[in-house]
Amino acid sequence: MSGHSKWSTIKHKKAAKDARRGKLFTKLIKEITVAARLGGGDINANPRLRTAVNVARSNSMPGENIERAIKKGTGELEGVHYDEVQYEGYGPGGVAVLVSAMTDNRNRTVSELRRLFTKHGGNLGESGCVAWMFHKHGMITAPRSGVDEERLIDVALEAGADDVNASDDVFEVTTAPERFEAVKEALDRASIPTTSAEVTMVPQGTVGVSGSAAEQVLKLVEELEEHDDVQSVAANFDIPQEELERLSAA
Repeated sequence: MSGHSKWSTIKHKKAAKDARRGKLFTKLIKEITVAARLGGGDINANPRLRTAVNVARSNSMPGENIERAIKKGTGELEGVHYDEVQYEGYGPGGVAVLVSAMTDNRNRTVSELRRLFTKHGGNLGESGCVAWMFHKHGMITAPRSGVDEERLIDVALEAGADDVNASDDVFEVTTAPERFEAVKEALDRASIPTTSAEVTMVPQGTVGVSGSAAEQVLKLVEELEEHDDVQSVAANFDIPQEELERLSAA
């Protein structure tokens, strides 16, 4: 499991305890709105919208919020027009960072993200400088405790998963984006608990960082993820598990 995947697992555990649900809902609503605008409001005919709605429901978003976001996307209700933008750059230690954002003001967003990169010892780069290092995959994690590994592997692979790996305290199921929903639904039907499920950018390789560079990388990723316009952040860092947990608890 890559360092950023391990960080994502820790982050999801923290998210269950913190008070940032409103910020999470804002990001999910943006994704639903844009998905509906681009592909229509029928979740059965719009895979991206269906995935966004399923993620929103799994995070306990009220149905009326979901419906309102869809209607804003289709134009039935008035709403803000968001542009999808991807930013690329480097963090401390040469870590590649890929940022997906939705914004109604590109100039504001790029200026604020450049400031965050600089603040934490990195730099915002040109389009294409790191995107080639990442591939889009479905990523589902399940706790190792209480989950039968053979059953998980059988269910996931039969549903179309590409691979299942064990690392530390979780199993990591990877899928092609188009098979993500089928695999997640199969795990749900089999009553196999999951700790996170998302379609995300996964690095092809990782860069090891430790010490102050590791601390700065995590601060950069956290502040980027906290930004209102940022939907997701992918990075190819690999930090030792013990150090990662220590830094995330700080």
